[in-house]
Amino acid sequence: MKRRTLLQAIPAAAFLPATLWAASQPDNTSPTEASTGVYELRVYHASAGKLADLLTRFREHTVKLFDRHGMKSVAYWTPVDEPDKSNTLIYILYHPSRDAAAANWKSFGDDPEWKSVKDKSEANGKLVDKVDSTYMALTDFSPLLR
Repeated sequence: MKRRTLLQAIPAAAFLPATLWAASQPDNTSPTEASTGVYELRVYHASAGKLADLLTRFREHTVKLFDRHGMKSVAYWTPVDEPDKSNTLIYILYHPSRDAAAANWKSFGDDPEWKSVKDKSEANGKLVDKVDSTYMALTDFSPLLR
């Protein structure tokens, strides 16, 4: 390869890895935010016979309210094996920081729409017996999540 061709290619080559890395970042998140952001693993243990109602509340209301309050949904799961299959919802949220997570949860909890949805969905009894929450940071060898 000629020296001139090599020198002309260097700026593009230097920019390419940064571009690929930026494209893999969570939406609307800068590289700095991604490195300081936290993921929150939440496990909901539904009240007996209430998992379907809980899933409906998430599907029709909760996820939209999370978006409104800056809580980015990563994924939602239900176990495939008993005994957890019939009473467990597992999901992960992304927050720019632990402080942002606390502020997001406070604004979510204070939201009049959330209060109304919660009250209506629990007219025949509470939907959740217990919530486990764990804040996590990606390791340096983890693939980035979207």
